[in-house]
Amino acid sequence: MKLLEGIVVLDFCQFLSGPSAAMRLGDLGARVIKIERPETGDAGRRLTLRNLVSDGDAVNFQIINRGKESYTANMKDPADLARVKKLAARADVMISNFRPGIMARMGLDYKTVRALNPGIVYGTVTGYGTEGPWVKKPGQDLLAQSISGVAYLSGNEADPPVALGLSLADSITGTHLAQGLLACLVRRSRTGAGGKVEVSLLESMLDLQFESFSYFLNDGRKLPRRSRISNANSYLGAPYGIYQTRDGYLAIAMGSVPVLGKLIGEPRLLPYAGAEVCMEKRDEIKAVIAEKLLKHTTRHWLDILEPAHYWCDEIYDWTQMVESDFFTSLNMLLDIRRPGMKVPLWTTKCPIRVNGQQLGDGTPAPRLGADTQAINREFGL
Repeated sequence: MKLLEGIVVLDFCQFLSGPSAAMRLGDLGARVIKIERPETGDAGRRLTLRNLVSDGDAVNFQIINRGKESYTANMKDPADLARVKKLAARADVMISNFRPGIMARMGLDYKTVRALNPGIVYGTVTGYGTEGPWVKKPGQDLLAQSISGVAYLSGNEADPPVALGLSLADSITGTHLAQGLLACLVRRSRTGAGGKVEVSLLESMLDLQFESFSYFLNDGRKLPRRSRISNANSYLGAPYGIYQTRDGYLAIAMGSVPVLGKLIGEPRLLPYAGAEVCMEKRDEIKAVIAEKLLKHTTRHWLDILEPAHYWCDEIYDWTQMVESDFFTSLNMLLDIRRPGMKVPLWTTKCPIRVNGQQLGDGTPAPRLGADTQAINREFGL
């Protein structure tokens, strides 16, 4: 199913945020042409995680750039720049995530490209926007987590700020960029007008926290207090949190504390009724729950709580997840190995389904410059 069939995307991005947005448009059926520097290409080709390399490129580069074509051009060469501008004149979408001013210095800023192609949908990713005192700050995931307050919210009360164990700022910003680009494409289909879509790591991380951040803004701007025990959400009372059992961990979501007390045989929990009490006495209640749950295994507690429809679950690591029947039923894995490679290169499929069909396929990431000549011939460059 090619929802965006016929849409041509020029991807000038590197690393994760911008390339992930282009990847998602590709999953939806667009043709994505990645514009790269000759010889070196996207810096992400060499930025490895755990030194994982496959067929000469970082594995993380390949999973973010699957399904794309690679076109190499030296923007300091007038002939190459002219060819890229001809491509831009015929493209539908153009994306970059360089520091503010870089695309303008190359002669590929929105104003210039719009003059070539009034219907272009032009997307940019920055760390902290294009104006203000933080424009020159490095736009990097851990820094965006830290400065946006996300790290402050994680961990227990006595813990230092805790970074999330994944590149959430990059990923959510790429998602927001894809949303904006798609909205502009819909408008263009009705009016013919293109547009410029701008997102930043900081704004995306603030928006990710919109629920809790809005509580702060409307509660006298008082900082929330993290739980001393099993913190999971600073604005939710007991029993909400993750607790250790005899052999693992158990996540307990929202529910009545007295009901939980009856189910697990803990009479000390019975007096704690009502949301206000469960917030005011949160740590006191959680301490009792934590003490009780340590006495038996995770499976013991699940066998009691699940039949009573109490919201809870065990904590899976990735090994347990991929071995579960449920994960197998999702059919979420793609093998994107390049031709000639004997070892699989696994990643996840697009999580979007339309009319019961999964989107995207297992097309590998391109080798550097693999499609330059073919694109030149096709577009007469």
